Amino acid sequence: MTEERQVGATSGWLVLPIVLLLYLATPVLFWWSFAGTDLSIDGAQPLWWFLLLAVVVGVVAVIATVGFYTLQPNEARVLILFGTYKGTVRHAGFAWGNPFYANGSAGHQQQSVGTQRKSKSESESPQQPAAPRRYKVSLRARTLNGDRLKVNDRRGNPVEIAAVVVWRVEDTARAVFDVDDVETYVATQSETSVRHLATKYPYDAGESAQDEPEELTLRGNVDEVSEALRQELGERLAPAGVTVDQARLTHLAYAPEIAQAMLRRQQAEAVIAARRKIVTGAVSMVEMALADLESKGVLELDQEHKATMVSNLMVVLCGESQVTPVVNTGALST
Repeated sequence: MTEERQVGATSGWLVLPIVLLLYLATPVLFWWSFAGTDLSIDGAQPLWWFLLLAVVVGVVAVIATVGFYTLQPNEARVLILFGTYKGTVRHAGFAWGNPFYANGSAGHQQQSVGTQRKSKSESESPQQPAAPRRYKVSLRARTLNGDRLKVNDRRGNPVEIAAVVVWRVEDTARAVFDVDDVETYVATQSETSVRHLATKYPYDAGESAQDEPEELTLRGNVDEVSEALRQELGERLAPAGVTVDQARLTHLAYAPEIAQAMLRRQQAEAVIAARRKIVTGAVSMVEMALADLESKGVLELDQEHKATMVSNLMVVLCGESQVTPVVNTGALST
């Protein structure tokens, strides 16, 4: 893989006066080539050396002007001289470089996502000539908002999942030379990683005996799953010189064809959990009632009457509808 080499840049403010002097010297030399003509010679001829020098100075001034460029903060320029990588400039400001360094077009891979995704009205308008980009690479953080993907989780249930990835270029040489289009590469690898992530974890914890007690799920362990996604993306995008700052799930839901069935399953799990809590509370209340009756000597009950009392209390406490009591005014034995 290509490794980035940082190089310095010549300040453009130092070269600018020299170039301006060359532009001023060009017309002066042209004038001097004719003004200094020897009129004593028949058919006076201009001073060819001054005329040739004026042409050379003018050409040098024009070529030197091409070397000026500016870099904004968090922006770098990759220097390529006749197909050879010379280094990367990361210093922001007005600078000057070799005029023969290669200049990339606006259609190069470093154009922004907004430029790639033009609106319909813009795509229908006449195309303007592409301005040179000078192989400038943005080092700013970029956000990739992935599309919703339909995949199967670890248990084979179809789910819809989407993620947002915050990434930036760390190694400009790899981003330019080791991949054809760094933004397309990031988008493709992000989609692949999200699909692979969904197959590693179940959507939610199940009720089967085979489920692990500490099993990570997509819905219940969002932070752990997001960190796993970030690490996997970091490994996949390292060959392109890209580092991942953050990756999180933005959408997670069952696929429409099983959403209703899974909703009924979740409702059943909620009912079971509520019933379990109700029964636990009812048992403790019955136990407390029997213990209080015996300890205070209010009523002595044999095992048969205890069983009857427990049964009646459990029905009253666990029943969904209101219980209508039947008052027995006779003896306990009747």
